[in-house]
Amino acid sequence: MLLNLRYIMVELDNIRIELNTYKEPLIEIEAALDLENKKQKVQELERKMEEPNFWDNAEEAQKQTKELSDLKASISAVETLKQQFEDIYTLIDMANEENDESMVPEIEDEYSSFTSGLETLRLSTLLSGEYDKCNAILKLNAGAGGTESCDWASMLYRMYQKWADKKGYKVEELDFLDGDEAGIKSVTFQITGENAYGYLKSEHGVHRLVRISPFNAQGKRQTSFVSCEVMPDIEEDLDIEINDDDIRIDTYRSSGAGGQHINKTSSAIRITHFPTGIVVQCQNERSQFQNKDKAMQMLKSKLYVLRKEEEDAKRQGIKGEAKKIDFGSQIRSYVLQPYTMVKDHRTNTDVAQADAVLDGLIDPFINAYLKMINDDKGADSQN
Repeated sequence: MLLNLRYIMVELDNIRIELNTYKEPLIEIEAALDLENKKQKVQELERKMEEPNFWDNAEEAQKQTKELSDLKASISAVETLKQQFEDIYTLIDMANEENDESMVPEIEDEYSSFTSGLETLRLSTLLSGEYDKCNAILKLNAGAGGTESCDWASMLYRMYQKWADKKGYKVEELDFLDGDEAGIKSVTFQITGENAYGYLKSEHGVHRLVRISPFNAQGKRQTSFVSCEVMPDIEEDLDIEINDDDIRIDTYRSSGAGGQHINKTSSAIRITHFPTGIVVQCQNERSQFQNKDKAMQMLKSKLYVLRKEEEDAKRQGIKGEAKKIDFGSQIRSYVLQPYTMVKDHRTNTDVAQADAVLDGLIDPFINAYLKMINDDKGADSQN
């Protein structure tokens, strides 16, 4: 009994000491998120929504409604953590007073939940990019590896769908092209949710798969590549001028594996931008006009991102280089045989549970990337 009591006291003291180390970070995060200003903004928006003509401009009303929802979610996240912080102290005091060993697992679970929530909130403070709060548009293109790469593209598509589902985000397919034998040659899709682009910009680049191919009769290990393009879904009208002579607009029938991908009319749109070679496609909206509008929006977003990259490269005195979807160009490797490991080559983050990663566990890579670029910005500002 005495040993159990000592065990309880040691365990609870350790949790209390560790919890104390989070007091200052919690205050810093609250300050970084500027909670007082957010609360004032909530009051302003709520007053606006009570005005009789609020819904006269439906588009603007929807934007303000979403802004209000995002602000409330941000405030709630901080206040929930602060309450959780106090609750853990209360539970520790109760367990000590009652010498109740059964409370230790509950306190450990609460502490784990608190630290996880705090880390998620801390990372959200790193999303300070101009369009980090936007929805994200991703395009996967199968590269070197033929049918194997097409299958790899479908695996990555599933991975991002699983990640989005866990975050409570919505996935909408915009364009789809089947592989000749299996998988996907290319797919463009939008992930809608707060800070979607801020998180998913980490995924931009070439993804490499190493496994024993199910399409190889000899059971040989094979390497495949898929490129992932990520851009913000910028709804506002960007200051990007596109000359009619610089683009070609083609219409075609929606393609795919059936259902929503099949269309009897040529409503799908492909826009080619000659100066940059950028090609965007959209086939999932209800009409040709809607597909054209969405495709033009995507083209402007791509051109904007390209312009920002060129400006950044110029400031750093380097020239950006387009990478082939091939050996040596990957940002991340997914090894399934002879061992399992997923490794990000930019941050050196690795996860041994490859199956879990392919089921949507990509937050460790996203978090490490955000920390890396934030550290880089800090270093640049000091130089």
